[in-house]
Amino acid sequence: MTAFPFQIVGFDLDGTLLDSLGDLGHAVNHALSLEGRRTVPIAEVRGFVGGGARKMLANALVATGGAVDDARFEELHDALLTYYEANIAVETRLFPGGEAMLDALAAKGVKIAVVTNKLERFAVKIFAQLGLSDRFYTVIGGDTLGPGRAKPKPDLLHLMLERAGIEGRAAYVGDTTYDTRAAAAAGLPCIVVGFGFSDMTPEDMGAAAVIGHLGELVPALELIGQSAPAA
Repeated sequence: MTAFPFQIVGFDLDGTLLDSLGDLGHAVNHALSLEGRRTVPIAEVRGFVGGGARKMLANALVATGGAVDDARFEELHDALLTYYEANIAVETRLFPGGEAMLDALAAKGVKIAVVTNKLERFAVKIFAQLGLSDRFYTVIGGDTLGPGRAKPKPDLLHLMLERAGIEGRAAYVGDTTYDTRAAAAAGLPCIVVGFGFSDMTPEDMGAAAVIGHLGELVPALELIGQSAPAA
């Protein structure tokens, strides 16, 4: 039997591993309500996500009447985060096929990580509430290394490799150009999921592969692993 080609696999969180759209949408609408803005349908919130809570809120404000001054924006941003943290895993769940996929990677001895631009404490709390914390050797957030080092910079992926404590091939799985650009800068192949918060057509992101279901991930990794460089 041929050994599995990757020893380390990292995942983005929102829109890649977890379907968090509902909880993000409710948090956005809470902030908008404080400004007297209309409620945004959850499906519309999908277009605002990607790049962190600040960008999500800014996009929502523009779509519902326009930007606010800096001081008011900070108040609304704080309110959004407070609401979200208190309601962080009400509707959030693994995407279909996620549990079986994580089981399959674990059975192959793969070390699994999460690398997200979400605040680290939020990511840690979500996985704790979902009972998934033990699945990952590390959970790295956009603030883990301090300001200015989140994706699309490669710094968080470099940290993922350092924390793995092993030599071997690594791959990253994401849903936006923040992910593909970070992976490319870190020298890692990236697989894009086609069901996430894509900021452009998934097939145009320059990923090593695009999948439509998490059940397709292990076969895709086996295929691209034939030519992936060692980490």
